[in-house]
Amino acid sequence: MDSKLLEILVCPVCKGPLVFDKSAQELICKADRLAFPVRDGIPMMLESEARELPADEEVRGG
Repeated sequence: MDSKLLEILVCPVCKGPLVFDKSAQELICKADRLAFPVRDGIPMMLESEARELPADEEVRGG
């Protein structure tokens, strides 16, 4: 994930910051507990594409 792109991307739901989880290839919004997939280097920034993080799943990334 390009660091410049990561600097300007925000959560489409709350406009908060995102953290890139390299191992899972996801952009994580800690506030909304949503994980947006990154496919072939392209972030899928639609709420309908995101998966909800279960309450017991640790929010990774960074």
